[in-house]
Formats: sequence, structure tokens, C-alpha cells
Amino acid sequence: MHTQLSRAGKHSLFGGKSSGSFRGKALGITAIGSLMILLAGCGSGSMGAAGSVSSTKESTSASPSPTPTPTPSQIAGKACAAEKNIQSVAGETYICTIDQSGNLVWLDSATAGKLSDQRAADVAAKAAAEKAAADAAAKAAADKAAADKAAADKLAADQAAAAKAAADQAAADQAAAAAAKPAPAPAVQSGCDPNYAGACVPIASDVDCAGGKGNGPAYVRGPVTVVGSDIYGLDNDHDGIGCE
Repeated sequence: MHTQLSRAGKHSLFGGKSSGSFRGKALGITAIGSLMILLAGCGSGSMGAAGSVSSTKESTSASPSPTPTPTPSQIAGKACAAEKNIQSVAGETYICTIDQSGNLVWLDSATAGKLSDQRAADVAAKAAAEKAAADAAAKAAADKAAADKAAADKLAADQAAAAKAAADQAAADQAAAAAAKPAPAPAVQSGCDPNYAGACVPIASDVDCAGGKGNGPAYVRGPVTVVGSDIYGLDNDHDGIGCE
């Protein structure tokens, strides 16, 4: 076909003798253009198919399906019914342990050990906190009891001091009143002269000291204290004492 078109085009283009030479030239150019478009389309289709296949292969090889690591939810052959039960599977030791939610589950030995240690630490911390709170409460109670006792002792001491001060004041007042009160006059015996004390000097026309040189008629045995006037002259040396 190409050969025929080439010949026809050559004849039409270079013959130059036919009356339709210009028309022949146009037909030849059109035929050559159609042939080139056809060849280009075939090549592009082949390349597109090849690229599509290659892209599909690359996409398939670039995203392989992942292989999940199996993590069994329970150990076959033995239920986790009692804490610290042990089960070995494929060389791994599992321990029945209480988890954070309070449920019994199978855990590998390392995880179970960490969880047990954490629980023991939590229990110890709780016990320490409770002990600290109890000690603080006991100390607060002891401090309050000591403060109450100190307050009671101070109140008792203040009351005792006030009572002593009142008693001392009463005694002082009594002593002051006694000092201010005049001394009572000596009692006058019936028939005794009130000018003398210490002995009863009789009331008479004259009284002399007994055993002396006086002639009476009445006598007194001294000593006697002159508290008034020595009307009988019993105090010869005038020292306030008569009949010495």
C-alpha cells in the first residue's frame, strides 16, 4: 500500500503533464499524513499497554499484605481461675495474675512480675500513708491533751494564788483592825481601887504595903502597877510599880 501510494504520489507530483497534477499532489500529501498518524497510533498503544502492565506489577510488589503476629487471648488447656497458677506455652511461662481491672488473666512472667511489684508498692504506699495519718492523729490528740492539762493546771494555780492573796489580805485587814482598836481597860474588881492593877488594892482610908512599916488600916501585897493616881503612896521611887 505504501509502495502504491508512493508511486502514485511520485507520478502525480513529478509527472507534470496531466491536467490534474495539482490535485494529484494534494492527494499524495494527504495519504502520507494518514499513514504517519496510523503508525504513531500503533506505537503509542503498544507503549501504553506495556507501561500499564509494568505499573500494575510495581504496585503489586510495593504493597505486600502484612502478616499479623498472633496474640492469643487465652492459653489453651487451662483456665485462669486462681491467682499465681502457671502455664507454659511454646517455651514461654504465663502466670495467672489479677490485672489493673481486678480480673484474672494470663500474663507472661515478666509482665506479671512487674504488675505484682506495682501492686505490692501500692499496698506499701497505702499502708505508709495510713500509718502516717494515724501517727499525725495520735500526735494531734496528745498535743491537745497536753494543752488541755496545761490550761487546767494554770487555771488551778491562778485560783490558788487568788485564794491565798484573798486570805493574806483578810489577815492583813484583821491585823490592821486589831491594831487600831484601843486596848480594853483593866477590869476593876469589886472593892478594888481602879488606880492600881496587878493586885487588888482595897478602897480604904489608907493602904500600905504588906510587910512594910505602914500602919494601915488596909494592906496590899505587891507588886502593883500604878495605872492612875498613886493615892496611897505605894510607889515610893515613882517607877510606876508599888510594893516592890
